[in-house]
Amino acid sequence: MPIIAACIVPHPPLAIPAVGRGQELEIMDTVRALKEVARRIGELEPDTVIFISPHAVAYADYIHLAPGDSASGDMSRFGAPGCRFKVNYDAELCAVVAAAAKAIDFPAGTLGQREPELDHGCTVPLYYISPALSSDCRVLRVSVSGLSAGEHYRCGMLLAESVEKLGRRAVVVASGDLSHRLKAKGPYGFDPAGPEFDRAVTAAMGAGDFLSFLTLDTQLCNDAGECGLRSFQIMAGAFDGRAVRSELLSYEGPFGVGYGVAWFKPAAPDSQRLLLERLQERNREALAATRAGEDALVRLARQSLEYYVQTGKAMPLPEGLPEEFLKQRAGAFVSLKKHGQLRGCIGTTAPTRDTLAQEVIANAISAGARDPRFASVGPNELDEIVYSVDVLSAAEPVSGPEALDPQRYGVIVTSGRRRGLLLPMLEGVDTVESQLAIACDKAGIGPHEKYSIERFEVVRHK
Repeated sequence: MPIIAACIVPHPPLAIPAVGRGQELEIMDTVRALKEVARRIGELEPDTVIFISPHAVAYADYIHLAPGDSASGDMSRFGAPGCRFKVNYDAELCAVVAAAAKAIDFPAGTLGQREPELDHGCTVPLYYISPALSSDCRVLRVSVSGLSAGEHYRCGMLLAESVEKLGRRAVVVASGDLSHRLKAKGPYGFDPAGPEFDRAVTAAMGAGDFLSFLTLDTQLCNDAGECGLRSFQIMAGAFDGRAVRSELLSYEGPFGVGYGVAWFKPAAPDSQRLLLERLQERNREALAATRAGEDALVRLARQSLEYYVQTGKAMPLPEGLPEEFLKQRAGAFVSLKKHGQLRGCIGTTAPTRDTLAQEVIANAISAGARDPRFASVGPNELDEIVYSVDVLSAAEPVSGPEALDPQRYGVIVTSGRRRGLLLPMLEGVDTVESQLAIACDKAGIGPHEKYSIERFEVVRHK
């Protein structure tokens, strides 16, 4: 039996009266919608409820399934320690999902359990849903990760396949708030991307437009400070290939954080909703357009890394390079992104090779294979990576922050042997103060230590 229903719910602790102490009255549309979702789930009498939470243990490259027979949690961190929860896990379903993931080398399973307690992404919905469940209803708790939208969707497909294999009656609860940047007086301030993100996501909820969950602009999502999108992507995958009846039950954001509640019921099979295939085709088209538009220096970086990954050797200088690449010497940074997320970045602040071309060839290899923050790029990733190259001018000392501009200049901070560099024109680095703070943090320079500042300009190639 496939997934019988799903819902999207927020998790504001204030929705629990013992925490809200009257503030829950300001989000009564959300509270009423949560009660309605609980009523509908209860009527379906599920064997298992699958909770997907962005606040469960999370890894960059692995989707965690909570192991064990049971788990408990409370609202003590929100001032209500007497509000307690306990669930019994569906250990058999968890094992089947983990085995299915292992069989196809999909990065999901029960490894890396660090926080067995129920997180508030589960406990807040549980406050409303658990009274409607039978005593023998079980729970599967699933995390999100730093993987791509497509991989989260594939996880949902695995969940649905495993549920069907065991003949479970299962409901998916995708826990997640929307934007955290709706109001200047909210806890995270205001960004125009916040309302824009919420409009897009609530429209997708109401229309059952799950492809929109997978294709929202990465920068918009980051600027909006969204919370639950990856939960929604997993939920969407549980309905792959099926029509869906959808209903947006409520939306509000009085505290500066968006809360949306939606309900979904599967309908007949629908070949137009094989969304993983459609997403992959869109990604191929987008990457082909990027490749067609890349300049010669970016193409050189890409060819260098591809050659190294495929042969284990550095690429010799290709013929036909522009003359300027063979005459100029300069420091250069090569940056890699995969699905809009950083995948590697290594560079040199001053020339270390005879030519700019050799500098880029060497630094592209380092960005893909020697950035200590990431595993080495594998052959199966080469068709998903987007490159950029920054060619640096010579650094010059400046007397203080007043000579800086994070959109024009990169910075180098130095204290003794400690040295930190930050490129200009970085997403989310809009002030000199934040630019210097990040550079100092990279160097290990404390906030009250003295340091010298240098600035440099770059020519960015895409």
